[in-house]
Formats: sequence, C-alpha cells, structure tokens
Amino acid sequence: MLSVILLSYFSGHRIPRVYQSLSRLLSQEGISFEFIIIDDGSNDDSYLIASELESNNTNVFAYQLSKNYTSHYAIFAGLSVCSGDCAITIPDDEQQPYDTIVGMYRLWEKGEKVIIPYRAKRNDGLINNFLSNLYYTIINKFSAIRFPKGGADTCLIDRELIDLLNTRIHPINTSSIIEVLRLGFSPYYFPYTRLKGDNLKSRWTLSKKIRLFKDTFFSSSTWPIKLITYMGILFSMFAMMVILFYVYIKLFGNPEFWGKLIPGWTSMVVIFSFFSGLILFSLGIIAEYTWRIYEEVKNRPGYIIRKKKKS
Repeated sequence: MLSVILLSYFSGHRIPRVYQSLSRLLSQEGISFEFIIIDDGSNDDSYLIASELESNNTNVFAYQLSKNYTSHYAIFAGLSVCSGDCAITIPDDEQQPYDTIVGMYRLWEKGEKVIIPYRAKRNDGLINNFLSNLYYTIINKFSAIRFPKGGADTCLIDRELIDLLNTRIHPINTSSIIEVLRLGFSPYYFPYTRLKGDNLKSRWTLSKKIRLFKDTFFSSSTWPIKLITYMGILFSMFAMMVILFYVYIKLFGNPEFWGKLIPGWTSMVVIFSFFSGLILFSLGIIAEYTWRIYEEVKNRPGYIIRKKKKS
C-alpha cells in the first residue's frame, strides 16, 4: 500500500480535488493507497473539509497540528501516522504531475527504496531562481549531502526508511529530505516538469526560507566550525610573522622603517576592530550550533498532532 501524505495549509476546497484526481489515477493503475491529510495549523475551514472527506472515505485520514510548524515538520508528522509499505508527500498546489507518483511507485516495486523527484528546470522568476540555485549550490558545496540539480523537497521512501525516520531521527531543526539523503540507500533521482498549478501567492515567506536554510546548513555541515579553526590558524601565523618582523626591525633594522615614525593609535584601533568583529562572527557560528544542541537535549517534540474530538 502507498501512503500519500498531503501537506495542507489554507488548502480549503483544493483538498477534495486533489483526492479525487489521485483516487481516479491510482485506481486505474491498481495501486492501493491511503490518503493522509496533515493540516499545518490552518485558520480557515481546511481541517473541517479534510474531516468531512475522512468521514466519507475509508482510506482518508485527517490530522491537524497544534500550530503552523511549516511543511518540513508536517512531513515528519505524516510519516509518524502513515501505515503504507511506502510513502510520498505532496503539496496541495497540484504542480507536481500525479503520473510521477505512479512512475516512482513502479520503481519502488522494482526494489528502489528512495526515489527523489526533482524539477528538470526552474521557472520561478529571476530572483527566486537565483536564490534557489544559490541555496542548493551552498548546501552541495559545504555540507555532507548532495541535492540533485534543481533541488528537491520531497521523496518516495520505503517502509524501512519510514521506520528509521520515526524511531531514530528527532525532528528538530532539520528536514525530512536532509535526513533521507543522509541515510543513503542509493537514491534514485526522478526528473519531472512542473505544472503551472493554481495562481496563488506563495505562503513560503522569506523568513521561513531563511530558517530552512539555517536549519539545513547547520544540521548537515561542519564547515562553519572548520572555518573558525582555519581562520584561527591563519591569523595566528600572520600575527607570529608580524611579531617576528617587528622584533627584527627593533633589533637589527631601522625603527623608522616607513619613514617618519607615527603614533600607533590608528593602527591599534583598526586591528582591534577587525579582530573584535572576527571574534563576534566566530561566536555567532558557535552559538548557532550550541543553540541547536540546547534545543535537542530539551527533547521537545518537533510537532504536536491535536487529538481528534470524539463524535
């Protein structure tokens, strides 16, 4: 059985439309599936519509998170309640062709445990394209994981990986795709062409994108910490060379090496300002890792699924 996890946030009447389209296609293909709706703290009637769909269909299950955790935590929530032999998460914008789900499912039947769909090309506008390409370039260059060209934010995974994510991964300051790529299992990359979908304003705000970048980068890369070490070694060697140079000038050379001897107040201010900024920058990087350790050891849940009201 395939678990299809719909990430719902102010989805409204798009939910039944997505279910009907998927149900028609998967039924034609003879694929048994369950349809899990994870409402990510919407304030409209999305969850009511999802609950009504659940009451009318035996393979539909609706859940609501206690607040808006963003889609990457909603994915973990969906994986925690799914019961399929494999699972895939989809957004509600219908921009990923549903026949790709069938294609990935067939690959899973042939033995692939991780199938990652990625967009063959991006057409989100100049600024969004630049930011997306920059994000994936930085992650691929400075972290231990590798995204496919164009990036990816969802995947179809086998029950083995679902169980690993549910039992071994604490969903704090990370994302499901990062953890799946970290687990290995020789992922199969599945290209597709994105559809136009609904002409809706994106709710993936700049602040959410920045938070995702920080979580992704610091959870998958030790490069910033290594950078501090390398800078410390570099500037220590530079300082030692400067010390030796001035000792030599003092003992064997001309103390007025650059001509007229001037007071050292300006140079001291410049040096102290530079190294103070460098120290604060290094402390900021260390603080990012320390804060994530602090959040981890508190062992708080990455998401909370609200209990359903008894009918």
